Amino acid sequence: MDHAADCIARCRSLALHTEEPGFTTRTFLSEPMRAVHAELCEWMRRAGMAVKVDAAGNLRGSYPATVPAAPVLFIGSHLDTVPHAGAFDGILGVVIGVKLVELLAGRRLRFGIEIVGFSDEEGVKFGFPFIGSLALIGELQDARAFGLDPNELPSAVAREPSLGYLEFHIEQGPVLESLGLKLGVVEAIVGQSRIELTFKGKAGHAGTTPMHLRQDALVKAAEWIDAVEREAIATEGLVATVGRIEVQPNAPNVIPGAVKATLDVRHRDDAVRRAAVERLIALAKPDHHEVRVDQPAVTLDPHLTSLLARSAPHRMPSGAGHDAMIVARRMPAAMLFLRSPGGLSHHPDESVLPEDVAAALVAGMKFLEDLETRP
Repeated sequence: MDHAADCIARCRSLALHTEEPGFTTRTFLSEPMRAVHAELCEWMRRAGMAVKVDAAGNLRGSYPATVPAAPVLFIGSHLDTVPHAGAFDGILGVVIGVKLVELLAGRRLRFGIEIVGFSDEEGVKFGFPFIGSLALIGELQDARAFGLDPNELPSAVAREPSLGYLEFHIEQGPVLESLGLKLGVVEAIVGQSRIELTFKGKAGHAGTTPMHLRQDALVKAAEWIDAVEREAIATEGLVATVGRIEVQPNAPNVIPGAVKATLDVRHRDDAVRRAAVERLIALAKPDHHEVRVDQPAVTLDPHLTSLLARSAPHRMPSGAGHDAMIVARRMPAAMLFLRSPGGLSHHPDESVLPEDVAAALVAGMKFLEDLETRP
């Protein structure tokens, strides 16, 4: 069997479970997520895993060790998507994890393995990311806001002792391709801020309100968006994005009376990032703003990273946020990137190369063997 081709085929099959026909869109606790769980459950059970869905909607496949109460290595990524996504962001990491257990062919190790398919990393449904991984480490707040029973959430927390966490993920950028490399080991994940801002004006008739008497909320927002672009370009390593705007009343013949906008700011230096956020909010002069995410930059575990680097010596930071940076608060964490052809991600044409998936499987098996034989 061509194991890499099988992983790719599985991801493409799972991509068919969607909330929007013709596109892949799959959000937290949706019906398509249940269908993805059903397919993955079948593969997990065939590989010898006990399967459950925890109180946060995470799919968990447990492969026991040679002895009871042995430490557990968690291998995971997310199963949700952005709107109109590709077939590999997040879910490839879960599929590779299942394949690694399949490749053990029933052999038990001195540590257990638990594959985790996180229920929500992207934050599309609630504008709040990492619901699944926050539940795993016991830090999910306001569970009721996400339709969860807070009394059940303790059962979703990773059990001790844990050996660590490993995540396979497409790079989602062009660096590995530009270097002609299949794989890269992530050393650190940049910090990020997400803010929601509201600009208020006064709605009015588009034909009868003179220009000098208008209070157009969209004009205010547009001027600020231009300032965001200029600020990011002027600050080395900073990226800032206004990714969503909602205009009210959103009619072609009505002056916009209110605009809601999102701001995403990222940098590997938390001080630089937070200073930029303060400047951008001051420039906006919004009527209201709310910081939804203030995620510090995370350095991944040196020991596990070194083990991965034996198979993939190139080391790099991640400009995107991942579940690994959440799980790293609770246990040692490591992450392996696969090349993204064209640097493309969060797009229907997102892809992976079979030879890169094959290399990731080799690196994963080597990682398991090293953990088995080294202290």
